[in-house]
Amino acid sequence: MKLISLLLMLPQEAAANEGLVNVLVQRFNEGGQYMWPVLISLIVGLAIAFERIITLNRADINTRKFIVKVKGALEEGGISSAEEVCAGTRGPVASVFQAGLLRHDEGIEAVEKAVVSYGSIEMSFLERGLVWLSLFISLAPMFGFLGTVVGMVEAFDAIEAAGDISPSLVAGGIKVALLTTVFGLITAIILQFFYNYVTSKIDRIVVDMEEASIELIDSLVLLNAGRPTSNN
Repeated sequence: MKLISLLLMLPQEAAANEGLVNVLVQRFNEGGQYMWPVLISLIVGLAIAFERIITLNRADINTRKFIVKVKGALEEGGISSAEEVCAGTRGPVASVFQAGLLRHDEGIEAVEKAVVSYGSIEMSFLERGLVWLSLFISLAPMFGFLGTVVGMVEAFDAIEAAGDISPSLVAGGIKVALLTTVFGLITAIILQFFYNYVTSKIDRIVVDMEEASIELIDSLVLLNAGRPTSNN
């Protein structure tokens, strides 16, 4: 019975979704030409956000497991073995580790400088595109407000031409003003949600990078001192 009920509800849900799409398309057309910049801001902003999310998910690894693997390679095969582990692992943490290991022969200070330098480079790669996403978050409501001003100007032009204040004269202009504002604010809200999600993910990866770098330097200090590295 539950399955039959679900099957009966599917056409109703599909009709409701189709009705919602039709309403959005209708309101979009009623909003006038200033709805297009808002729509373009939404599409481009979402494209940037999805690209960042995919890239960050690919860059995100199990940092603790990776550190244990590198330490084990240092104990068993030395620097060269640890470099191979880093080269075979994706993500900014592995890249920073490899940069530090490549400077091992120059001393711990050189390793620290390499880690800091490559950490800054990796951070810039993680944050790439966020400036543009922030731009579209700001532009969307601005385009909406621009449509609002234009709509109100058209409403007053209609009043001036008719020489009379009638609701039917100003309704069209006011509708354009309200619709562009609503769609602009909705676009900004959607993009802001993705922006906050991306920045929070970047912050977590950066923290993992910093903590892992400290453990790498400690492991190299112990290795140079001739003591075994710890896997805890």
